Amino acid sequence: MTLKPWYEEIGEMIKNSGVLHADETGWRVNGQTFWLWAFTTKEATYYVINKSRASPVVLKFFKKVFAGILVTDFWGAYNAIVCAGKQKCLAHLLGDLKKVAKYKDKSKDWPIFSKRLKRILRDAMRLRGRCQTLEKGKYEQLCGCVEKRLTQLIETPWENVEAKRLVKRLRRHREELFVFLYHKEVPFDNNHAERTIRGAVVMRKNSYCNRSKGGAETQSVLMSVFQTLKQRNANVTKIVVNALHQLLTTKKLPTLTRSLKNSAE
Repeated sequence: MTLKPWYEEIGEMIKNSGVLHADETGWRVNGQTFWLWAFTTKEATYYVINKSRASPVVLKFFKKVFAGILVTDFWGAYNAIVCAGKQKCLAHLLGDLKKVAKYKDKSKDWPIFSKRLKRILRDAMRLRGRCQTLEKGKYEQLCGCVEKRLTQLIETPWENVEAKRLVKRLRRHREELFVFLYHKEVPFDNNHAERTIRGAVVMRKNSYCNRSKGGAETQSVLMSVFQTLKQRNANVTKIVVNALHQLLTTKKLPTLTRSLKNSAE
């Protein structure tokens, strides 16, 4: 694949980023179930199509410790990644509360648990929005109050089975829920990854995915390159054509970074 070096270059950009979002969705290759993974920042996106939805996929990509902060939902495969910090998507937590309220067991102390957790999460989100207007000491004090309230919620013995399930999740990811309060570049949701993968979902509906593993690999490369160029507000056609012209002339493909720089000049 001609643009494979650009794909690998994008992968290195992703691995060296400060804040990284990740998500995955179903895909089909020759009629079989595969998964499309997206690792994305504000400036680059790296897609991987793999038969597995488990941790070996992310461990193959992150061969070293990730020095940034990883933002994801609660899918277990992401637990295997060793990184400087993680932020779990609070929107998924709120969504889970809605699902339980609509479809599952709401008996015993569920209403109290649900109300308290919603208030804690929403208060944390509102507090983040006030971080620029509050004095540092006051902001840190309020962050401590929110942290304390969550700890008290986790330590409370709840009777409802769904409350127990969610408490188990909160306890497992306790240090990954409020990272956004202390890092202004980290959001409390994973909307960026979900928006990035949405275009691939539309493509999935129109193209019915891939008919071979080779086609899936090519799809990953092309989607990664085009999405990354789009995020840079670059002229995709112009950059690719110029790079291919240089390849034919010099027998060497310019780097993606060099191609972007030449385009901007």
